[in-house]
Amino acid sequence: MTEQLYHTDAYLQEFDAAVTAVRAEERAVVLDKTAFYPGGGGQPCDFGSLNVNGVVYVVDKVKKQGDDILHFLGGTSPLPSTGSASRGTLDWARRHKLMRTHTALHVLCGTIFRDYGAQVTGGNMEPLKGHLDFEFETMRGELVREIETAINKEVAQAREIRVNILPRAEAFQIPDLIRTKINLLPEGISHVRTIEIVGLDLQADGGTHVRNTNEVGHIRVADYKSKGAINKRIYIEVE
Repeated sequence: MTEQLYHTDAYLQEFDAAVTAVRAEERAVVLDKTAFYPGGGGQPCDFGSLNVNGVVYVVDKVKKQGDDILHFLGGTSPLPSTGSASRGTLDWARRHKLMRTHTALHVLCGTIFRDYGAQVTGGNMEPLKGHLDFEFETMRGELVREIETAINKEVAQAREIRVNILPRAEAFQIPDLIRTKINLLPEGISHVRTIEIVGLDLQADGGTHVRNTNEVGHIRVADYKSKGAINKRIYIEVE
């Protein structure tokens, strides 16, 4: 089982870990702990490097597989052996952009849920841009401008962002914990990680976020489209 360091410290840029398994056919290794986010919930995986005994491997893909997190290593250097000590380094510039983007999407989600009661039906992100789909029957330019003004007002409030890991039963006592139309939480998990934008939003989430909305920057609603009778997509860019 890989300890997920990013769950409790999204700002950890370097870390020491031991190689616990080598998957030669996939050119991947499993570590006992990692700060690399493996992707999920619309947030892409992290990139970076892994230094093992002076050999620096490019980490060009990270993926969760059961309780393990696989780190795929680029290049042609021989793979490290099980038990080797390693030091991982994230591509921090990219990760921080994704953290800002993910928090911006939560600001958007929280604001729309508060003001219009619309749930999320899907979403995705890249560094500094992303989109969310909402249950809206109609979407017009005037409404989009209202939403853009409202979300930037929330960012300017410099709201603290808190992370908690709660027992499942306790977490599900929180009203509206699941903001997506479909509950994406795996069955049988014992604990639920929550992200709270204090005074605005509280929901289950496994991704990485900034500590305060003032790190997000300006959010621009770049476009909007109809994706069905009651499904409207809002595109944002973080500046």
